[in-house]
Amino acid sequence: PFPSIRCAGGESNDNRIRRQTVAVRHEIAGSKQETSRGAVIAAVIGNALEFYDFTVYAFFAAIIGRQFFPSDHPLGALLLSVAAFGVGFLARPLGGIVIGRYADRAGRKPAMLLTLALMAIGMAIIALAPPYASIGLAAPTLIVLARLIQGFAWGGEAGPTTSYLVESAPEGQRARYASWQVVSQGLAVLVAGTIGVLASASLSAESMDAWGWRIPFALGLAVIPVGLILRRNMHETGAPADTAPTFAVATASMQGRYLKCVTLATLIIIPSTVTVYVNNYMTSYALTLLHFPMTMSIAVTMMVGACMVVAALAGGILADRFGRKVVMIVPCTLLMLVAYPAFVVLNSWHSLTTLFAVPAVLALLTGSHAAAVITIIPETFPKTLRSTGLSISYAIAATIFGGSTQFVVTWLLRVTGNPLSPAFYIIGACALGLLGMTLLRETRDTTLD
Repeated sequence: PFPSIRCAGGESNDNRIRRQTVAVRHEIAGSKQETSRGAVIAAVIGNALEFYDFTVYAFFAAIIGRQFFPSDHPLGALLLSVAAFGVGFLARPLGGIVIGRYADRAGRKPAMLLTLALMAIGMAIIALAPPYASIGLAAPTLIVLARLIQGFAWGGEAGPTTSYLVESAPEGQRARYASWQVVSQGLAVLVAGTIGVLASASLSAESMDAWGWRIPFALGLAVIPVGLILRRNMHETGAPADTAPTFAVATASMQGRYLKCVTLATLIIIPSTVTVYVNNYMTSYALTLLHFPMTMSIAVTMMVGACMVVAALAGGILADRFGRKVVMIVPCTLLMLVAYPAFVVLNSWHSLTTLFAVPAVLALLTGSHAAAVITIIPETFPKTLRSTGLSISYAIAATIFGGSTQFVVTWLLRVTGNPLSPAFYIIGACALGLLGMTLLRETRDTTLD
């Protein structure tokens, strides 16, 4: 649009403008890339703490059962302990609705600060709660209260953080950035496993029962101040409060046009949720049914975490290149097919090879398809309902299936005596997930807003 006039330096007007425009574009692109990397670290730290706490609780579920839920039968104490673990999931839907709407109206950043603060309260209660022998019924009450607070926070954590990652990502890399939600889960499990192995290897059984199990919870609590500082310095990607719909309008939208989206999103989350918690249960499974030592049982979880990291990173790259649906459907189908044979092998050959190989296969298949799942859901909802839609979907799936996994598996093992019970639960979850994955539309090439 400008005349090609030579300047004093010999450069034409249009060439100079073109050069300056390119320079500005590069500067903006570099700034966005830097901001996005910082956003990844700040956003996933809360999700990492969530799964770190889950994993640590699963490690020491048997000890927590003895300390806070005394019973005449060891498996009965474990059952009460995992029931308390599942109680926290009852608060997830409420947290998903309340914090999800707060994130869509006030912004992702304040919602993520709130969830991290609530996590700190819950973890502090568990780390400091006196045992049943000291304060009686108040001890299990404190554990249940802590799980309810954490469940409320975790119900609202997934929506704002995943929405933030997707909204911060450069064009064509949304799955890679969103996959860091799953990567953070794997890293958290890996760190929790490492701490668990070191604690169990360096402390006697008596010391572990008395106070050693509290150390991992205290270490997780120490990370929260760092997370709060990182999240306070985040940029905002959410909708302004004056453009976000009211609670009544958002509820009506969820009941109407987006009810199908919530339903399908819930279905596709189920396989990864169930399999992750089955893998987290492997420590108790290896201890109580396979009779492996504590150190080896916890070491399995370290390997599971490493496999989740690798699989999620690969899944994110593949989902950006080939689309979300194929990267969801293929690994989920394979997971459904190998679940039963894997547990047959695990129970037929009691060796360290099978103990490590079976959870590794489950983790690789879960991590690869979970990366696409965590991307396609926020891409399905509009910006003003994105956090709410994802939070509600994730909370429902986690409450009904994730929170019940350890309890249901423990109950099935006790009632039926069939060590293959976890495989049947995974197969059912995959069948539901594949139904949702088939019906949900592809979103790779769609504009985010």
